[in-house]
Amino acid sequence: MSRNDPRPLTLRDVSEASGVSEMTVSRVLRNRGDVSAATRERVLRAAKALGYVPNKIAGALASQRVNLVAVIIPSLSNMVFPEVMTGISRVLEQTDLQPVVGVTDYLPEKEEKVLYEMLSWRPSGVIIAGLEHSDASRAMLRASGIPVVEIMDTDGTPVDAMVGISHRRAGREMGEAILRGGYRRIGFMGTQMPLDHRARKRFEGFTQALAKGGVEMADHEFYSGGSALAKGREMTQAMLERTPDLDFLYFSNDMIGAGGLLWLLEQGYDIPARIGLAGFNGVELLQGLPRKLATMDACRAEIGRRAAEIIVARTRGEETASTVVLKPQISHGDTLRLP
Repeated sequence: MSRNDPRPLTLRDVSEASGVSEMTVSRVLRNRGDVSAATRERVLRAAKALGYVPNKIAGALASQRVNLVAVIIPSLSNMVFPEVMTGISRVLEQTDLQPVVGVTDYLPEKEEKVLYEMLSWRPSGVIIAGLEHSDASRAMLRASGIPVVEIMDTDGTPVDAMVGISHRRAGREMGEAILRGGYRRIGFMGTQMPLDHRARKRFEGFTQALAKGGVEMADHEFYSGGSALAKGREMTQAMLERTPDLDFLYFSNDMIGAGGLLWLLEQGYDIPARIGLAGFNGVELLQGLPRKLATMDACRAEIGRRAAEIIVARTRGEETASTVVLKPQISHGDTLRLP
């Protein structure tokens, strides 16, 4: 089932799609009343296909929106997203809107559940990380009838609006900078690669840049857990024991990059002459390291600010851009040779 009508879905839409009365639809969705298993399945299947979410606001409030903005992110432990939240909060605190946060742990099925619950309270807008969603989540976003801003990534097509950076371009530009520094035996280490689409896109852009420069990736390792200094140390040691002639290590984020840097310094490596390193995100917390890690700022606070500004403008009936592409800058630090 597809639908281009921007108005919010109603029980009648589900009733027509499932071929049963609105009262029966209501009973099924509220899990009340005597309804056959076959009818229940037909109603739930139609509701999911349409992206219908029940309205939990009762009585006279049922046709209104609450002054909440649903912010759905994959992690609170990742230092990237608190900065995004800061950008969002600084804009919304000047309005009547308040952010409410849901965390998905990078799991599509959890994103569906969080989105379903948040939309049931009829927020005034949604800010959600990433462009990749399940069919059910995408249907709910399209059917919500409210402003939706997908953030962090612009390598794809948004449901409504998007604010972020091109991660493929970020990976490509870092690859080009590494080649300009004269490095040729390059290894890559990435966490959350099966689930973090943005890290995967950076890897794709990075390998494309190396291939264009006539360089093949010498080694790589993917790890499905979170980012931590200890994991960076562990992965770096394992990779250099396996491929000791590497002259550059590119990490999918600054945290594991910092762990790798500390291990290399302990082993007495000459950085960046013998071996260079780079991460991603420009995490300020790591600026106290013995060497400043080469990295790329992901424009986190600005992404949050620009996304919130779109939500505020749309709730006021104002026209806004549907795509905002920001351009991060490379910082060579002390671990990437200048050409």
